[in-house]
Amino acid sequence: MPVPKRKKSRSTTRHRKSQWKLFTPGKSICPQCHAPKASHRVCGKCGYYDGREVVEVD
Repeated sequence: MPVPKRKKSRSTTRHRKSQWKLFTPGKSICPQCHAPKASHRVCGKCGYYDGREVVEVD
């Protein structure tokens, strides 16, 4: 079984692990009802996307 030739330094390990980040998905305002919604998604409140009704919401 292969074994690493040298120990990875703490700096190298931490440098690699520093790239694992969480981010919040983008929010936008619905142009029809002005409710906050996820970007590039149908508005859950009014059912509109890109200026036309896509989903009928009660």
